[in-house]
Amino acid sequence: MTVKQRTPFPFDTASLLLFAALSMGGGTAALAQTAVGPAFGPASGASQTAAGQAFDRADTNQDGQLSPQEAAALPAVGNRFQQLDTNRDGALSREEFEKAIQQRP
Repeated sequence: MTVKQRTPFPFDTASLLLFAALSMGGGTAALAQTAVGPAFGPASGASQTAAGQAFDRADTNQDGQLSPQEAAALPAVGNRFQQLDTNRDGALSREEFEKAIQQRP
C-alpha cells in the first residue's frame, strides 16, 4: 500500500495569505477609528455617551435640537418623531433625544 502525500493547491495558499492580510489590515483599521470625540457641538472635547455622539452627528446645523429632517437620519428616532417630541415644539431637544434612547423598545 502506497501513501500519497497531499500537496496543497495554489488556491489554498493564496486564500490563506489573503485571509492573513485582511485580518492584519482590519485590526489596524479598527484601531485607527478609535473615537476621540466630536469636533463640533456643545460637548466638544468632553467625554460623551453614545447617545450624545449620535445626537451631535444628526444635528447637522448645530443648533442643539433635531428637526424632523435631521431626525430622519436616525430611523429609530425619525419614525417616532411626533411621539418623542414631548413638548410639541417641532424639534427634539438633547434631553428628549436621550430620554427616547433610554426608553427605546
